[in-house]
Amino acid sequence: MLNQSLKFPKADILVIDDTPENLNLLSAMLTEQGYKVRSVTKGSTGLRGANAVPPDLILLDVNMPEMNGYEVCQNLKASDRTREIPVIFISALGDVLDKIKAFAVGGVDYITKPFQLEEVLARIENHLTIRQLQQQLQAQNQQLQQEIHDRTKAEQKFAIVFRSSPNPIAIATVSEARFLDVNASFLRIGGYSLEEVIGHTATELDLGKNTVAFAQKIQLLPETGSLYNQEFEFSTKSGEVKTILISIELIDLAGVPCALLIANDITERKRLENEFISLVSHELRTPLTSTMGALDLLGAGQLGTLTPQGQKVLSIATTNTERLMRLVNDILDLERMKSGKIFMRSAKCNIAELLITATEAMQAMADKLQVQLIVNPLTVELWADSDRLIQTLTNLLSNAIKFSEPGDRVWISAILSESKTVDSQESQNSLTSSPNYVLITIQDEGRGIPEDKLQIIFERFQQVDASDSRNKGGTGLGLAICRNIVQQHNGKIWVQSILGQGSTFYVLLPLTG
Repeated sequence: MLNQSLKFPKADILVIDDTPENLNLLSAMLTEQGYKVRSVTKGSTGLRGANAVPPDLILLDVNMPEMNGYEVCQNLKASDRTREIPVIFISALGDVLDKIKAFAVGGVDYITKPFQLEEVLARIENHLTIRQLQQQLQAQNQQLQQEIHDRTKAEQKFAIVFRSSPNPIAIATVSEARFLDVNASFLRIGGYSLEEVIGHTATELDLGKNTVAFAQKIQLLPETGSLYNQEFEFSTKSGEVKTILISIELIDLAGVPCALLIANDITERKRLENEFISLVSHELRTPLTSTMGALDLLGAGQLGTLTPQGQKVLSIATTNTERLMRLVNDILDLERMKSGKIFMRSAKCNIAELLITATEAMQAMADKLQVQLIVNPLTVELWADSDRLIQTLTNLLSNAIKFSEPGDRVWISAILSESKTVDSQESQNSLTSSPNYVLITIQDEGRGIPEDKLQIIFERFQQVDASDSRNKGGTGLGLAICRNIVQQHNGKIWVQSILGQGSTFYVLLPLTG
């Protein structure tokens, strides 16, 4: 234990006393208690030692030649290096005025000789503890001051970026989606004044047709986390509709959960994109039709008999031309739907017939890939565009079959539901007494979809794996078209999946259209 104390002393104590007997006594006592002790007999020597290596505490005699204890203490307190060292006076002078003078020059305590060893130890430990706590407090204060300084600088930078950013930026409360502040770019794009926006919600200002869903996304930020590049139709004060990409980040503002919204106006980009896609698609369709006609003539043998190698090359050309035509048709379909140029021709149709028709259309593909199709039809009438719904169901079945292994099964079924917020568990419930919706499910045993892809697979040109477009022949537009068709029926489409175990797509449609 003694060796450990010598290696790791409890504290470094400097004793300044011109009496050797006192020095020896104090040194022996403190060393035995685990302290490191330095002893000097002159005040000037003690000052040099304290400045060279500042001790944790100083025991100081008053009556000394050349320089007395009061003068030593004054010199210690005058130096930045030694000012904070606690000084305990030990003196035979017991007069009150002597003690007052000791405290006046900066001493923290005064012990009268002859002293009790236990008293000296107790006072030393007490003042060392106080000093340690002071140092901790100073360190915490310095850290706090640094944090305040850093935060102030960060807030100043944020304020500069917020005010001068060319992108519209807004801050809204999470609880009510109520605007707390917006920058000049936001006011310019919306045509509002600051007073018209602050304190109001997007719904109150009628900033778009999906403001309720927009507010819900803000309120769910603590659970869902940040949102990035969500497309949103933004209505200005004058009624002009702009397309914006909006990103939402959860922030803390003086203890209040808030949403930081950053927008990017892509109205012109969308217009040019749509015009370009439409132009290119139309220009491609005519030569592709001619190419397919020529390939059909070759395949029918009307232009001569092909060698086996020629037949193989012809098959490759036909397959890729058909794929290109599907891509062009999908692009045209999607663009016409998004621009409102395709109208749903709704009429009474039977769900059972839709499911059976879609299954029969995909049966050849399923047989070729050795996948078993299982249909559970539901006889109930629906007000919808049957051709578009069959297009949706065949697309979903095609995906389920393509991403299944030989011997796997794919199910398509329908049940009635009374709620538009059906989840996977509710989809298994029995029929309700007053159904308002039909829920169609397409379930497979395939490879599944990673969780980070579940939200983006319904976007244009998005696929789970980039190689799918080559290996599976997909265009990356099928699910986007399905979503658009379902939405135009006032329905909802979503997916749940477990990687390696399969996926289930849900299509929820109102019975009355």
